[in-house]
Amino acid sequence: MPCWSIWSPIVSNKPSIGNPRIASTLLLVFLAGAAAGMLGMRYGLHARLHPVAAASAPRESSRNAVLQDFRTKLDLSPEQTDQIAVVLEDFSHYYESLQDQLDDLRSTGHSRIVQILQPGQREKFEKMMTELAPQLGETKK
Repeated sequence: MPCWSIWSPIVSNKPSIGNPRIASTLLLVFLAGAAAGMLGMRYGLHARLHPVAAASAPRESSRNAVLQDFRTKLDLSPEQTDQIAVVLEDFSHYYESLQDQLDDLRSTGHSRIVQILQPGQREKFEKMMTELAPQLGETKK
């Protein structure tokens, strides 16, 4: 076997990224994927993939928007609209109650972890929790 066969992959006739057609095709595929991702996030996927960010919208206006949407699309009578408004209001209070319970649970867990850590570790932990707060959907009250 000749010694130059070791270098044959480098001097190959196979298509490579240096070929302008291959490079432009890869660039086109990449740009198409980026455009599809941007459009998908812009028109509906963002709320599904990042519910914490979507939940931070004002609740009263979104509840009214949902009620208006129901009224229009379902052709609700005034009585039905009032009844559904009560259901949406009840759901909103229930959701807020659950959020308060989750906040209490987080606080308890946080306190228990802090009790275990040394002072230097506590500082690092607090910094880590501050950085993670937006991802966890925590808000300071």
